[in-house]
Parts: sequence; structure tokens; C-alpha cells
Amino acid sequence: MRPVDLAREHGLSTQAIRNYEDAGILPAAGRTVHGYRTYTPLHAQALRAFLALVPGHGHRTATSIMQAVNRGATEDALRLIDESHGQLLGDRRTLQAVEAALRDLAPVPQERGDTFIGPLARRLGLRPATLRKWESAGLVRPRRDPRTGYRIYGAADVRDVRLAHQLRRGGYLLEQIAPLIAQVRSAGGVAPLESTLRDWQSRLSARGRAMLKGAADLDAYLRAREPHIWDRLAVEPE
Repeated sequence: MRPVDLAREHGLSTQAIRNYEDAGILPAAGRTVHGYRTYTPLHAQALRAFLALVPGHGHRTATSIMQAVNRGATEDALRLIDESHGQLLGDRRTLQAVEAALRDLAPVPQERGDTFIGPLARRLGLRPATLRKWESAGLVRPRRDPRTGYRIYGAADVRDVRLAHQLRRGGYLLEQIAPLIAQVRSAGGVAPLESTLRDWQSRLSARGRAMLKGAADLDAYLRAREPHIWDRLAVEPE
């Protein structure tokens, strides 16, 4: 099989195939007496596995997985896959926490008037020092009274504080919360984020499905590389 034959199935260039081989994504090609590369169905299976892994794991991790498999370090490849699944689970939990926090905020009537740091802290069961720390981290941006210098929390500020409070109780760090608060501000409130959260959920679902497809194609490649080992593992009890 020539490089062009391998490339044609996936709409790739022959240079891409050579690059994949040089990167260790594909096993080393054979050579003709004239030095031309020749590929086999095993190389085609490796290419399918790599291209299937990329949507779920990303190009860098997919590359590392294939490199590990091709050097015989299958356990390293499986560990990388496990880490990717762990990251996906973490993303799902973050989304769930955000959704829960926003649900808790949604039924609350619009805040009326302004408030100061002391009354707001007492209302939420926080210390004023905590609110000052959140301000330093960029989670909330109260304005200052020009005469006294006191912090004045408007309705949007109170909303941001309450959202931060919900997420902190969920175990999230300030640096994880800050981007969400910024997104709430830029969206003009909580309600416009609903479509963003739906898109986020759709991306996570697509990534999970892509991981399943990648796992199936990688399994096929592993079985093609070491059929006796994988057939035995499939039937031997633990």
C-alpha cells in the first residue's frame, strides 16, 4: 500500500501520512528496494484509530496514546485514556455545579437598592473579609462611595456574590469561579447563560461519544497488533 492509498480514505495528503509516521503515530513503514514507503492494513488501522481518538481526546493526547501503543507501552496508553475520561467527568461535574448554582439564583426576586459590605455579609452568613477577598480575586466589583470610600453593592454585585457563594460551597476555587462570573456579567445576567449551558452540555456529550468511537477503533488496532494477547484477555476470568 502506497502513502497515497493510505491518505485517500481520509482525504489527507501523502505528506500528512509521512508526518504521522515520523511522529510515531503510525508504526514504521516498510521500504521497497528503491526506498519508497510501503504500508499495510495494520497502518491503515492505526490511522483510523488516531483520527478517531482526536475528537475525544485532542490532538496532543491522541498522539501520545498512539506513540505509547506503537512502542509497546500499552499501559501508558490506557493511563492517558483514563486521565482524559477523568477530565471529562470533572467537566461534567463543573457543569452540574454551575447549573445548580444558577437554578438556586433564578427564583430569587431582583435585588432592590444598594447595600454595604456588613449587611450583605450578614445576610449570606459570610465575613466581610471574605467579600474583600472575592473582590481582590475579581469575583465582585462594588463601586465606592465618593465621599466615604465605603463599598456599595448594587443588584448585579449581590447577584455575583450569591453565585460565587454557591460555587464556593460546591468546592470550587476562586480561579475557577472568576471566569463564570465574568461570563454572567458579559451576558447581562443569569438568564442569557441558559443557551451557553446547553451548548456546553452538547459539547460534553459529543466528546463522550467521540471517546467511545476512539476506544472502539483503538481496540481494533490493539487486537490487530497483538491478536493472541487480546483474545486471551477477552476470555480469561479475572
